[in-house]
Amino acid sequence: MLLIIFGFILWNSLQYKKSDDFNFPIPTNYNSFGIDISHHQGKINWDTLFSGHISPAIQFVYVKATEGKSHIDHEWEYNRNALLKKKVKHGAYHFFRPEVNAIEQVDHFLKHYHPKNNDLAPVLDVEIEASSDKALIENVGLFLNEVEKRTGKRPLIYTSYHFYKTKFEDQFLNHKFWIARYSKPFLLPSDDRILYWQFTDQADLPFHKGIKVDLNVSSVEFIQK
Repeated sequence: MLLIIFGFILWNSLQYKKSDDFNFPIPTNYNSFGIDISHHQGKINWDTLFSGHISPAIQFVYVKATEGKSHIDHEWEYNRNALLKKKVKHGAYHFFRPEVNAIEQVDHFLKHYHPKNNDLAPVLDVEIEASSDKALIENVGLFLNEVEKRTGKRPLIYTSYHFYKTKFEDQFLNHKFWIARYSKPFLLPSDDRILYWQFTDQADLPFHKGIKVDLNVSSVEFIQK
């Protein structure tokens, strides 16, 4: 059973340590380390990846499930079933299309993602401009509220640091954030709503030649019992 303990990282004492397995420097001041994946990584060999021979160990995974109101990531079901079987802590994310009706996107997401008690909070991936910031915030809010209403789980917001600073920093005060920022050195702002930091999309996926993967660290500590 996994116990989740929320403890906040000392983001302002940033240090890195090179990982030969991921071929990328990994921040050392974190409570957990994980990856996020989609069909772009192809068919992942989860047995090999969790063989226990990589450092740092992968403690959580986020998996793309859907996009817009009709697209399904074609590796979603395979990845979901494999992670459930291996009892790896993971969650699902939906890629938001601001020009598409938000409720129809919720319908599509929850048609293909069926939350379980031990899942990480679902994530809304917000990367595309809308006709206005006001429209974007309204439609993101509709999606978040509807998912929480139907599932009982409050979604996180994944977005770039630029979007966070210019659109969301003073919005969604009761939601947690997952921030993407790749430049170094970089210090996350002192905001306890930020639970995850995606710090690269250019790491090597161990045992999968030529495949790149996103890496993340988190202020959430996962302790395996």
